[in-house]
Amino acid sequence: MRFIALGALTAGLAALSACGGGDTPAENAAENVEEAAENESDMLEAQADNAQNEVVEERLEEQADVVEDAGEQKAEEMAGDNTVGM
Repeated sequence: MRFIALGALTAGLAALSACGGGDTPAENAAENVEEAAENESDMLEAQADNAQNEVVEERLEEQADVVEDAGEQKAEEMAGDNTVGM
């Protein structure tokens, strides 16, 4: 009996994990947008670290900040969170 209960519990947990934890498709898409912006921002920061010119380095870091902020804002809009700037 214990074996059957454990099997049922395992199957139930597997089914829940396959659902993605209850996130909606909009929340998943918003998370993907934010992660893509963070990846692009990280790439720009890496380029800034390798820049030979201080002015170029500063511009790349500024651009990285802008990209990350825009990604966060877009993700919040997609997820239905309209509290941006509050």
